Amino acid sequence: MSSDGPGRRGGLGSILLISIVVAVVAGLLGGALGYVVAARTAGDTFSLGKSSGSTPELAERPPTSLAGIAKLVQPSVVTVVIRSASGNGNGSGFVINDKGYILTNNHVAAPAAAGGTLRVVFSDGSSVAASIVGRDAGSDIAVLKIQKADLKPVKFGDSDKIAIGDPTVAFGSPLGLADTVTSGIVSAVDRPVRTGADNGAAQGNEDAAFMAAIQTDAAINPGNSGGPLVDGAGRVIGVNSAIAALPSQNSTSGNIGIGFAIPINQAKRVAEQIISSGSARTTVIGAEVDLNDENSAGAPMSTVVAGGPAAKAGLKPGDVVTRFADRPIEDGVALIALVRKQSPGTKVGVTYRRGSQTTTTTVTLGQR
Repeated sequence: MSSDGPGRRGGLGSILLISIVVAVVAGLLGGALGYVVAARTAGDTFSLGKSSGSTPELAERPPTSLAGIAKLVQPSVVTVVIRSASGNGNGSGFVINDKGYILTNNHVAAPAAAGGTLRVVFSDGSSVAASIVGRDAGSDIAVLKIQKADLKPVKFGDSDKIAIGDPTVAFGSPLGLADTVTSGIVSAVDRPVRTGADNGAAQGNEDAAFMAAIQTDAAINPGNSGGPLVDGAGRVIGVNSAIAALPSQNSTSGNIGIGFAIPINQAKRVAEQIISSGSARTTVIGAEVDLNDENSAGAPMSTVVAGGPAAKAGLKPGDVVTRFADRPIEDGVALIALVRKQSPGTKVGVTYRRGSQTTTTTVTLGQR
């Protein structure tokens, strides 16, 4: 989300960025004009030949080109305008069905949850008020509702079938610049990311969002939050949610080529639950994980819930989970993120270390 509230960089950041770009282009343009004038005063004439009248294949903008994808997806993308006591700002979102439901991030909708207002603006300039259907902080997903005819929902892809190197296109309103489109690739999958909390040992920390994220180098900046990340066919594979920042930068710094999106399969599941009941269920393993342990080479379990999924599979307090669903686990954040990515009831292979012994078991994940 991009905000101009207290302690945030808002419109000034956009103006500064645009000023720099314009200055660079103007400088290059001035140099070019100067060269043309000099050439014409030299007294000689020359010709570079006739321009070809044929249209290059990429300029034909087929549906699978970036221009074709933008044309397909842009009508489904909205800018979410936030007005609240804590400040004003914007995020992004997208239409998920023709009944008026909009998917976005929880951290975009949250500032308006206590008396603020939300409004969505479409690429054609039309706008309409939005209400919050429900929010889930743990997954950073929220669903909004609008009243508008002739909506064009997005097409969904399958985030479980993407691969590193696949093309991606990100949509949204970074720094308030509506209808922005950027492209890149899938840089990594199942990247463990925690946002919204500095500490916390419990899997159920209400202030933290955990995601086994799709990492992309498509430029994502403040204001892109909640917008869609799509594949090479224009199908949504993720919800843009966060970016990495250098240690010397703050949370509103710009893109450094490392952006994170919530996998759409998880986001869809959460959205469906919110639409059905107003709230979402969280997938759990039935244990608390020590997030501050940096020496265990895995996810150490500080507490195991009696009768819960982990206990039924034979895990005990002090066990260190080293693999989950055939993926290595380097710390507690990775375990929580991968657990929450799964649907409740999923049977998952878990490898854990107890003392010097390593054991593999199967856990049937629960929910709360």
